[in-house]
Parts: sequence; structure tokens; C-alpha cells
Amino acid sequence: MDTLKAKYLSVVEQVLCDYAEFLGNDDEVQIELVFDRDRDRYLLVETGWQDGYRIYGTLLHLNIIDNKIWIQHDGTEDGVANELVAAGIPKDSIVLGFRTLQERKVTEFAVC
Repeated sequence: MDTLKAKYLSVVEQVLCDYAEFLGNDDEVQIELVFDRDRDRYLLVETGWQDGYRIYGTLLHLNIIDNKIWIQHDGTEDGVANELVAAGIPKDSIVLGFRTLQERKVTEFAVC
């Protein structure tokens, strides 16, 4: 694994772990981290029951593709891209995959 990919992997996993710790688990809803290092897929999922309603959903889904971090889904309030930048990832190495190509062109982040 090259140094750049190793750095991105470390930052992605740490950011997701920080979110999981912040959200915490309770008796009804659990936070699950899914790290597929072989395929460079990283997810934060919530699952459980709350007030008789099923809770299940992906809060964050990130991939590392061609030495860029692709944010496939971002269910956070402030945006995980900001956390990645704060952790030292350059904006041109972050792709907002949940945005259309046209929308990506007008952001400060990578277009790919």
C-alpha cells in the first residue's frame, strides 16, 4: 500500500470512529462501523428500534478510488468533507460523489 493511500485510509477510519463515538450506542439503536479494506469501502450504519419504529440507515459511506476519497453518502449535519479537510486531506482529493457532476464543478472539491 502506498503512503498516500495509507494516510487516507487512516484518516477515513479515524473520522468514522470519531462519529461513531460521538453518536454512541443506546439500548435500542446501535452504531456499526463497516470497514472493507480490500475494496476500500467504509460505512457508518445505524440499526435498531426506537419508539416502535425500525431504525436502519447508512449515515456515511466513503470509498477510496484512484487516490481520492469519494463521499458516496453524507447524512451528517456539518458534512464529513469538512472533517476530512480538518484532518489534513486536501480538498482536491475529496469527491462529493453524492452530487451530480455539474454540481461538483462549482464546489471547492475534486470533480472526477
